[in-house]
Amino acid sequence: MSTGSHAGRPKSWVAVAIIFVGFIVGGVGIVIGPDWIVFGVGAALIAVGGIVALAVDIMTDVIVDDPRA
Repeated sequence: MSTGSHAGRPKSWVAVAIIFVGFIVGGVGIVIGPDWIVFGVGAALIAVGGIVALAVDIMTDVIVDDPRA
């Protein structure tokens, strides 16, 4: 049995939280108007979150378990 965790590092979760907030802000911008400035802020947050995700090397959080029998 694998002893690794699939939870990820806190840095990776910060990147995910930034991206999530960007989606929320962008969605609110579409629903309330559409208000393209608010939507643009959301899109910018998503881009910033993506850059943060690349900077913290989020893809190394993946843990490959042994094949199950």
